[in-house]
Order: sequence, then structure tokens, then C-alpha cells
Amino acid sequence: MILGIWAGIAVAGIIAYYAVQLPASDSWAVPTRPANIRILATNGQLISNRGKMGGEAVAYHELPHFVPAAVLAIEDRRFFSHFGIDLLGISRALIGNIMAGRITAGGSTITQQVAKNLFLTPDQNLGRKVQEALLSIWLEQNYSKTEILELYLNRVYFGAGSYGIEAASQRYFAKSARNLSLGEAAIMAGLLQAPSRLSPDRHPEAAAARARVVLGAMAEEGYISPEEASAASIDPTKRIRTRVAGAEFYVADWVESLMTSYIGEVNRDVIVTTTIDWDLQKNAEFNVREMVQAKGEEHNFSQGALVSMDTGGAVRAIVGGIDYSDSQYNRAVTARRQPGSAFKPFVYLAALEAGYTPDTKVDDAPLDYEGWKPENYNGQYAGPVTLRQAISYSLNTVAGRLAIAVGPQAVINTAYKMGISSSMPAVPSIALGTAEVSLLELTGAYAPFANGGTGVIAHVITRIETTDGQVLYQNIPAGPGQVVAGEHVAMMNDMLSSAIEIGTGKRAQLSGWPIAGKTGTTQSNRDAVFVGYSANLITGVWLGNDDNSPMSRVGGGSFPADIWTAYMTRAHQGLVPANLPGAYIASPIGGQPSQNSQGQTADQQKPRTLVDLINDLFNN
Repeated sequence: MILGIWAGIAVAGIIAYYAVQLPASDSWAVPTRPANIRILATNGQLISNRGKMGGEAVAYHELPHFVPAAVLAIEDRRFFSHFGIDLLGISRALIGNIMAGRITAGGSTITQQVAKNLFLTPDQNLGRKVQEALLSIWLEQNYSKTEILELYLNRVYFGAGSYGIEAASQRYFAKSARNLSLGEAAIMAGLLQAPSRLSPDRHPEAAAARARVVLGAMAEEGYISPEEASAASIDPTKRIRTRVAGAEFYVADWVESLMTSYIGEVNRDVIVTTTIDWDLQKNAEFNVREMVQAKGEEHNFSQGALVSMDTGGAVRAIVGGIDYSDSQYNRAVTARRQPGSAFKPFVYLAALEAGYTPDTKVDDAPLDYEGWKPENYNGQYAGPVTLRQAISYSLNTVAGRLAIAVGPQAVINTAYKMGISSSMPAVPSIALGTAEVSLLELTGAYAPFANGGTGVIAHVITRIETTDGQVLYQNIPAGPGQVVAGEHVAMMNDMLSSAIEIGTGKRAQLSGWPIAGKTGTTQSNRDAVFVGYSANLITGVWLGNDDNSPMSRVGGGSFPADIWTAYMTRAHQGLVPANLPGAYIASPIGGQPSQNSQGQTADQQKPRTLVDLINDLFNN
């Protein structure tokens, strides 16, 4: 009896000692859950959740009854009967540990785990356990059992960076926790013992075995019948279907990086509606990945990227790489690569604005300008050619002569007003696309050609609101306005259409739609780019290697143009074809075109044929 009294006094002393190290109980409060960013496509499809927790909070009453039941059955069967500390459970764990000669079980309740996760460090020592017990009793006195269980489900770690049942459900099964099946709920509950070892995507057999244990426990506790447990058991011979980290995760990363500039610090759950078209996004991902898998090894390229936007600059699809789970580096938005000849349209536009026309002839011949000696891709020269012919066949010496004639700075200024934002050196070689730019800005800079000359600001966010409907940001169409005169848009579309019809972009096709575009291939085939457009969409494609190693027989007019064709064909299904803005047709040889009252030349009223253009090249 005396020893018991002294033991009680000692225990009380220990409790008092560690209790005084806690803040005053009247200052205790459950920490606010870190904010979640729910990112949606235009149709409401969830793209991803972003934030420290990886998912939003979900109310207890929104979950199927078997979701919390699965957790209780395997983690804390007496949750609704204990006062925060399960003395019986602790006793059983203690006896089991003594018999095993090592720690095999802990005996902590869900309330204790909540206390530990919310208030304490993960240190395993006597002081932390005492404080955990005190905080558990406080939680039980101030919150209902349901509220405590809801706190637990929304904050416990399920592995793979997912905190909370909703984040984990989206991560593993691509669905809300509100829609989990009984078998999936068992897998989720089973994860809590060892999130890494029991991960359904990495260790499906272990996850299935643990799920069967959970289902058995649920049947023992009366939450489900043995027949239901058997029916919900996962077949160990079949792989558990989990969500694959698709290219939409590149979009989510980009959106998350923009949030501070749109609304400042995100301190509450928000819903972000984007411009992403879910079907186009998956179409783009499929085409890029399939091409790299089919042709990459043979032709020595391992990565691809794609950007597609409408004529107002709203991004409809982004592919930042072929496998997000392998590499999160966004090659569409973050990477800066040389565009090669895909930059030449800005050189030619600067020339048009300086008084040239598509029919102006420039000599395609060897060039030596202060030691700079650009050469054509095939090493051959055609002599005097029109600008239309030169851009169609991507003649480097002509682009170089134009850049020298109008001045490299004029070329850069033209590129800037079109939408290029990267820093570029004012040197003649700028004509050949030697300055590094992102695929996003390059694609956006083609938009004025497709929309009649209006500059755009590439954007992906249309609306940001709180979960209760308060609008924090609403996109309002804005931009630099008219950046290219209508007649120059017509001239550029005339020339860039020729580049598709007879030039380096012949593999890019879009049945029934007038299209235009430009290929780009950098030195030693390190980058292959194609940017093309209709009156509906502008799409840029890049292929290459992260280590900048050369490819084998890959140019902008080959596989990038093939990807573009496959993607754009699907994207335009069911749409009514529309003409590109403007119409420019060549003037009579040796003279300037006369215009009618609508500003059209006589030739503009009768479009030239493919035969006419080929005859120009070989006969003039």
C-alpha cells in the first residue's frame, strides 16, 4: 500500500512536471489546417490539389459510413468508449511488448494521435507521451468524438505527400473520398500502419493483404457482414488501379506557382478554375508520349513538350514532359531552348514593317558579315528568291540578310511586341533563333498571326474563389491590343501558309482548315520545334533531350509536325473550318499591286495555286 501511494505520488509528480512545460490550457487551440488549392479544368474535372496537405478537408458526414468504420476497426476499436486514453489497449500493448522482447505495438488512441500531430513533435520519450495524454483528455473535453475523428481523417499522413483522406483518395484512386468503395476504404485504412510499405501503387500485394485484415476487423466489429468483407477483398493476382501522375500535374505546378501573384498568400482553401480543356490535355499528353516511345530510342530523343492555346491566349493544353512521376521539370513553361528557324517569322515581320513584301527578292547566296557566316541547312543556295520562298524553305542566308538590313534590335523589338519575354542579344545571329525562349512564349507570340494582329498574354487561370463562393479573382480579357497591322498579318499568313504547303512544314496537315506555321531545328539537331496555327488554335511542339545531346535525323518538320497534326486533327473534330485573317497575293512581277476599295489587289481576289508558288521558286 505504501509503495502504491509513493508510486502514485511519483506519477503525479511526473505528470505535473511535464504539464507545467505546456502553455496554459486556456490558450490551447487546434491549429488551422494549411490551405488547399483545388485546381479544375474548364469542365470542372479535378486536375490536382496543391498545398502542404495535398488535398482539401472533407466533412465527416460527407464520407460513406464504412470509411471511418474501416479506420476505427483497425486503429482504435474502443474510440467511442474511452476518454482519450485507452488503458486496456495500453495494458495489452505493454504485455505484448514484454512477451515479444521488443516494441511491437503502441496502444495510442486516435485522440492521442490527433494530439501528437497537432501539438507535439514526433519525439518518442516519456515527456512527450505525458503531454500527449494530457492534450488528449483536453481534446475529449472540448470536442465531440465525431469532430476528433474528422480532425484525424483530414490530417493524418497516408503517404506519397498526402495528408488527409481526401488527398490520399485523389492520389491513389483519382476520386474523392466521398466516392470510395468498401475495398478502397480498407486499403486507405490499412495504409496508416506503414504508408510506404503498404502503398497500393508501389506494393499492391502488401496493400491488398493489409486490406483483407482491415475488412476482417470490420466484420468482427459488426460494421459489415463477413459476406461483405469477402466480396470487398482485393484479388491479390490483380494489380490495384491507382492514379497515374499525368501531364496535367505540370499544369497544377504552374498554377500553384502563380497563386501569390494573383491573390497574395493563400491562407484558406480556394478553388481555381483554369483554361485547360481536359480532353485536349489528355489528347496532347497521349500524342507526345506515344511519339517519344515509338521513335525516341531510334532517333535519340527522350523528351517532348507541347503548348496549345486559343487565339485569345487561353492555354488549352500543356505537356511539360513525357512522365511527370519521373521528372517534374516543365519543359513547356520553365525550360528555355533555342527555337531555331521557328523564330524567323519575327525577322520577316520586322522586314515587312520596314517596307518589304512577300514578293520582295533577296539573294540566297553565301554571306560573311563581320565573320558571321550562316549557311543553309543543305549547304546549297538558290540565288534571288522571294521572301515567301525563303521562309517556306527556311533559307538561313536570307533571314540573316534581313536581320542585318533592318537591324537586330528591330527584330528583337518585333519579337517583344509579339509576346516574347526572354532576354535576347542584339546580334545578327538572332535571325536564326539562337536566343533561348520558352515554348509557352514562342507559341503565344504566334497568336497575333492567327487572330488578326492582337497581342495576347498567355494565361491559364480564369477564376479563383473560396470554397464558400467568394470570388477572389476573375479573369478579364486584356492585352497589349493591336500589335501587327492587318496588311502585315495577311502577308505573314500568306508566307507561313506556303511554308506548310510547299516548304519545310509539309508534314503538318489539318483537313479542311487553312493553316500556317514554321519549323525550327537547331544546330546538330539538338532541338526540333514546330509552331503552327489555325483560326482556332495555336500549338507549339518541341522534341529533344534534357542534356542537350543531338538527335538523329529529327527536324522541326518531322516528328514535331506529326505530333502537331495528330493533336490538331483531334482538337478540330466537329468544328466548322475558318479562314486565317487577311488575304495577301503576290503582285505582278516588277510592279506594285494596285488596290481596290477594300484594300485588296487584283491578285488578292484570285488566290495563287501551289503550282504558281513552285514555278516562282524554280523559274525566277
